Amino acid sequence: MPSESLHKPVVIPDKDIFSFLFERESKAYPDNHVIYIDGNTKRELTYADTRQQAITFGIGLKSQWGWRKGDVLAVFSTNNIDTPPLIWGTMWASGTITPANPTYTVEELAFQLKASGAKAIATLVDFLPIATKAAAEAGIPKDRIILVGDKKSSEFKHWKDLIDPSTSVKWRRTKINPSKDVAFLVYSSGTTGLPKGVMLSHTNLICNVLQVEAGESGNLTPQNDRLIAFLPFFHVYGLTCIMHVSFWVGLPTVVMDRFDLTKFCALVQEYRITYSYVVPPVVLLLAKNPIVDNYDLSSLRMVNSGAAPLTKELVEAFYTRLKIPVKQGYGLSECSPTTHTVPWHVWRPKIGSVGTLLPNMTAKYVAEDGTELAPGQTGELWMKGPNIMLGYHNNPAATANAITPDGYFKTGDIGHQDEDGNFWITDRIKELIKYKGFQVAPAELEGLLLGHEKVADCAVTGVHIEAIATEVPRAYVVLAPGAAATEEELLGFIDEKVANHKKLRGGIRFISEIPKSVSGKILRRVLKEQAAQEEAKKNAEVRAKL
Repeated sequence: MPSESLHKPVVIPDKDIFSFLFERESKAYPDNHVIYIDGNTKRELTYADTRQQAITFGIGLKSQWGWRKGDVLAVFSTNNIDTPPLIWGTMWASGTITPANPTYTVEELAFQLKASGAKAIATLVDFLPIATKAAAEAGIPKDRIILVGDKKSSEFKHWKDLIDPSTSVKWRRTKINPSKDVAFLVYSSGTTGLPKGVMLSHTNLICNVLQVEAGESGNLTPQNDRLIAFLPFFHVYGLTCIMHVSFWVGLPTVVMDRFDLTKFCALVQEYRITYSYVVPPVVLLLAKNPIVDNYDLSSLRMVNSGAAPLTKELVEAFYTRLKIPVKQGYGLSECSPTTHTVPWHVWRPKIGSVGTLLPNMTAKYVAEDGTELAPGQTGELWMKGPNIMLGYHNNPAATANAITPDGYFKTGDIGHQDEDGNFWITDRIKELIKYKGFQVAPAELEGLLLGHEKVADCAVTGVHIEAIATEVPRAYVVLAPGAAATEEELLGFIDEKVANHKKLRGGIRFISEIPKSVSGKILRRVLKEQAAQEEAKKNAEVRAKL
């Protein structure tokens, strides 16, 4: 039998996102409550500020640009406190938002603009060289490029200047269907091909906000807690869990434009931050970087890690150093994104687990042939619920491949469920290493390596060895500052801890940095390409000698 959530179901209102946030009967904080604080400039936005700016912008879109239902606005920016009212103003005007990674090249941004059908783009002054070229390539007129942030330009209009000059016209909101109309068109990372547009409805997002709120079980309140936001708002993790949840619950949120360890520690200390959403690379820095010793982070009551697996060894190292608990959550863009989180009171007993299923969800683990597995057995995780995406934009084949006829989304992640209803994710199907028929999970070996005092960071990937016609695990290791370790030393460390088929037969390569995405996921394809080139060169040399 599929597993049902242990939480009481949440009631999902039949509302669009703007109505959900700004037209509620009651909330736990006043209109003048500060929600967003710019970590660089100290500029603040209250609930009332955000609402008024959103409405003004929404009216401006209709008045000045003739904005219609479903028109797409791209946001190409690092984190900025202008982003929430800009987004919700677009929602007021019944538009759709497609957030874009600010590290994109002209070609990558142009691809998303064209694929999403964007009618306009909002960006920062510093990003204009890329944004203007990409917009031109996508056929977006220059007067449909607007600016966010504190810097302005005489050539381009600031988003706050897009206003209706008339006070006599009473603009009305266009009615939408919350469960069918697309609120966000979020593009996947594209690590295995071209990015796909994930269509998330208003209901999807609202459902996930309420699910996350329930998962935190009332541990966060607007009176006692403060968040720090460095996770990018263009990524669904930051978009939902920080931007939307913080506003719904009323949690004052200090916004960082990008992650910097020293700045992060300083802001936690200055604002007495009590809760932070993070990713594993940040947990690693906080656990091992000496800079952290210069700051008081004791205000942090809990840290929640997501986006990639967090090992037991790293959690223990983090807690040993800082005495701050860290729990995991789990989700995917296609799920809006969060599906699981660890309850606060069991963060220690269930280290390594991604927690329990959030409200209104059903899940099961399945074998390769789609047969459902019993609790404790390892397989692919499938899930369904009202937070599951509408589908992939203009890609019915990919949608049909990802969602079963009875509504289950196939995650591509491997794991199991224990007897207490906790879920465990051990790896991605596509990342499992096949050594002579045995499956090896890279995350397990990475966790063990990170337990070594001389290892600052690492990644494990499969390397195909032509001579023995199989893949073998190879580790890429970043040593801690000032540390010296040999390949033999680390191989011996791992050999003592793993079964024979899990040994690092591909050896160890010492590198300066592990390639990762902005959400903290290891870019194994980069390492695989590097390894393939090494092996090809080696094989060519052998053949030349023969």
